Amino acid sequence: MTTSLVSPQVFKGAFVSIDPLRPTSGVIVFQYNPETLTRTLQARTTGGESGGGPLRLAGPPEETIKLSIEIDATDQLEVGDPVTSAVGIAPALAALELLLYPSSAMVIANEALARAGVVEILPMAAPLTLLVWSSRRILPVRVTEFTVTEEAFDTALNPIRAKVDLGLRVVSYYDSGLLSAAGALSMAGHVAREVLATVNTAESAATAVRSVTGLGG
Repeated sequence: MTTSLVSPQVFKGAFVSIDPLRPTSGVIVFQYNPETLTRTLQARTTGGESGGGPLRLAGPPEETIKLSIEIDATDQLEVGDPVTSAVGIAPALAALELLLYPSSAMVIANEALARAGVVEILPMAAPLTLLVWSSRRILPVRVTEFTVTEEAFDTALNPIRAKVDLGLRVVSYYDSGLLSAAGALSMAGHVAREVLATVNTAESAATAVRSVTGLGG
């Protein structure tokens, strides 16, 4: 029996951070795709309190995501990668951690403005962060939880294996406005769900017809 040497191409998940002040740290491709991704949807409702009046949907549900990212330096160390040999997986961890940090340039600029006597300084806007999970699911998200478990170290105590547990909140057009970049992506996802639901309805109807008529096995 022959075995094909051609394996299917695997789509790698990633974070994309769109920040003009940090253009070089914008794409974080997962070394390994997480084995599970847990999504929780909570309805956003108004009215209907105490049975008075109809319950209404105020907007799309609040969606949260939990996933774990594993980072391992074994392959890079085996081929003698100089960066990994020097600092382990610290660059990969730093790239993920920067999703929670403001730009250092903006921090320094705001400090200079404060010392110059500027009374009102706007808080620093977070970059637009996208979770890319297949070409069909590109979600604007905010990181709400971040736990790093460093599991192995080299002789200089650089981490060489770690797991990062992340909690994300999906940013919807309800949060950011329909005309924003995040809002447009959110609406695209909303429309895609409606299309998929229509496909499911059609498939369910066809299955019901086959069941009643005895056609198609």
